[in-house]
Amino acid sequence: MKTTFSIIKADVGGWPGHVYVHPDLKEIANKKLTEARKSGLLKDFHVTNCGDDLELIMTHTNGEDSKEVHSLAWDTFCEATEKAKELGLYGAGQDLLKDAFSGNIKGMGPGIAEMEFTERKAEPIVAFMMDKTEPGAFNFPIFKIFADPFNTAGLIIDPNLHDGFVFEVWDIQEHKHVFMETPEEMYGLLALIGAKSRFVIKRVFPKKSSKLPSDEPVSAISTEKLYQIAGEYVGKDDPAGVVRAQSGLPALGEVLEGFSLGHLVSGWMRGSHNGPLMPVSVGQAKCTRFDGPPRVIALGFQLKNGKLTEPVDLFDDPAFDRTRVEAQHIMDYMRRHGPFEPHRLPMADMEYTTLPKVMKKLGSRFEKTK
Repeated sequence: MKTTFSIIKADVGGWPGHVYVHPDLKEIANKKLTEARKSGLLKDFHVTNCGDDLELIMTHTNGEDSKEVHSLAWDTFCEATEKAKELGLYGAGQDLLKDAFSGNIKGMGPGIAEMEFTERKAEPIVAFMMDKTEPGAFNFPIFKIFADPFNTAGLIIDPNLHDGFVFEVWDIQEHKHVFMETPEEMYGLLALIGAKSRFVIKRVFPKKSSKLPSDEPVSAISTEKLYQIAGEYVGKDDPAGVVRAQSGLPALGEVLEGFSLGHLVSGWMRGSHNGPLMPVSVGQAKCTRFDGPPRVIALGFQLKNGKLTEPVDLFDDPAFDRTRVEAQHIMDYMRRHGPFEPHRLPMADMEYTTLPKVMKKLGSRFEKTK
């Protein structure tokens, strides 16, 4: 029987502002998911947060897009929202963009990263969760992990990885997708995913030549865009992702190495700025300075028959101290630009923020030049 690993997340109220998740909200989630595990709906779960996003990590045997599992997540977020309103938390329920559950949580606001696969004898798996950025923030590290031999030595020296992987890329504007193989189509892949606000990596698969099933993903990313659902800016997407490691896949250290740069991502203050992605521990995932900088956390599990070990907080490690220091230098440099690009996003990316309302206000004052 296959196992489904699901991360479903939502911002249902910040404490204070957009900084953190109140413990009462996590208590509600733990209670709801404990009941679901007792009933047999879930095999196991872990509740955490990345900044102000409540993160539900769940294992089950219901497959992707399970109505029952998605309904559980929706009900959990709704109950947490009511508590957030009671506590007067900021932006209570801001990611719940529909009035009622309609069979699938996709397109309703929360982000979903899930995949169904056959467990190996030993199944190391990493849940990555980001705050104050967009799904395209995963493009750089996922490419590094599965396609860059300067990051992943196994692509060169491990015969099980030597043939490369297949990337599923979504065009989130035209709502199309394409499968591209590496290393053969690496340049074409980079041409797409370098435009991270439009083309995003959704899944990664083994090739048919691999010892792993080629139709079972080894990585999956949430790609929900809140502004496309709401019609205007209501908060950043704050994506989540899951990566399997070892035994025919990149080693755990190669997976984490993909996040060692602190690369520039879109988001930060009001979802309108470029800044460095800082890998931090769960406790340090508090976006404070200019609502940032954007953060990423990583929880590592061993998975067996759907059961999860206690997580290891993988970025809680001095090996990433230099990355964090460099990210702070980058943050200072970008902040000194103030409202000027490239700190502020280019105009094309500002169309879904509140800037168009400013332009509308000024519109009548513009006159044609002679």
